[in-house]
Amino acid sequence: MKTSNEILQLVNQYLDQLPYERQPRSLYEPIQYVLSLGGKRIRPVLMLLAYNLFRDDPESILPTACGLETYHNYTLLHDDLMDNAELRRGHQTVHRRWDANTAILSGDSMLVLAYQRVAQCRPDKLADVLALFTETALQIGEGQQYDMDFEHRTDVSEAEYIEMIRLKTSVLLACATKMGALLADASEADAQNLYKFGEQMGLAFQLQDDFLDVYGDPAVFGKAIGGDITSNKKTYMLINAFNLATPSQRDELMHWVTATDFDRQEKIQAVTHLYNIIGIDRLAQKRIAYYYGESLKYLEAISVADQRKQQLRQYAADMMHRQY
Repeated sequence: MKTSNEILQLVNQYLDQLPYERQPRSLYEPIQYVLSLGGKRIRPVLMLLAYNLFRDDPESILPTACGLETYHNYTLLHDDLMDNAELRRGHQTVHRRWDANTAILSGDSMLVLAYQRVAQCRPDKLADVLALFTETALQIGEGQQYDMDFEHRTDVSEAEYIEMIRLKTSVLLACATKMGALLADASEADAQNLYKFGEQMGLAFQLQDDFLDVYGDPAVFGKAIGGDITSNKKTYMLINAFNLATPSQRDELMHWVTATDFDRQEKIQAVTHLYNIIGIDRLAQKRIAYYYGESLKYLEAISVADQRKQQLRQYAADMMHRQY
C-alpha cells in the first residue's frame, strides 16, 4: 500500500504533466495556471486512499481523481470572482491576472474538462461514477446559493449552517471516498460507509476552517486571521454567538456586525473577546471533535483488515491537526 505522501506525489506529477494542446491558448492558460498553484489535493488523495483500501494500484484511477481536483479548482476560480478576491494561495486570482470574462469562460471550460477527466474510468463503472459526480456538483451549487442567501439574513440557524457546509464542502469529500470505493469494486455497504466517512470529515474540516480563521496562528495559517469576522460571514462561530449571547452581548455583537466604519483589528479583538466570554471557542472545538469521531466510526465499519485502514486513518488525523 502507498502512503498518503506517495499518493500526493502521484497526484501532483499527473497534474503537472497534463497536456493543454487545444486552442486558443488564452482559454486554457488560466486553467493550467489555477491547477499549478498547488494546494493540499485533499479530494484526489482521499479518493486514491479509499481505493487503496481494496486494491493496490491506485495510480490506475489518477485521471478520475484529478478530474475531481479539476472540478474543485473550478469552483474556487468562480468563488474568487464572486468574492472579488485578489489572491489565491499567494498568487493573483484569474480575474485579477486576466479579467472577469476570462474567469467566467475558462471556468466554464474547466468544468467541462473536469467531466472529461472524471469519465476516464473503467467503462463498466462510468454510469455510476458520473451519476455520483453529477449529483455532487448539483449539491455544491445548492450549498453555494445557500451561502449567498445567508449573507442577507440575520436569523440563520446552526442546523441551516451545517446543511450549507455539508452541501458546499462535505459532499465533494464524500464523493471522492465513495468514488474510490466504486472503482475498487467495494461492496455497496463499504461504499456507503466511505461516503459517510468523507461527509463527516468534511463537516469537521469546514468547522475547523471557521475556528482557525479566528484562533489560528497567522504565521502558520498563511494569511491574516479574522477575515470572517470583518466580513460578517455567517459562520458556526457567529451564529452560535448570537444564539448564546446575553442581551448586552448580543447588542455588542450587533454593533460590530452593522458597523460600516471600523478599525479592523479593533473589531477582530472585540468579537473574539465576545466569543471567548460566551464560550464559542470550546463549543466549536467540541463540535469539530464530534464530527471527526463520527467519521472514524464509519471508517471502522469498513470490512477490510485494520492494517489497510491505517493510511486513511492517519490522513484524517493529519487533516484534524493542521494549523492552516
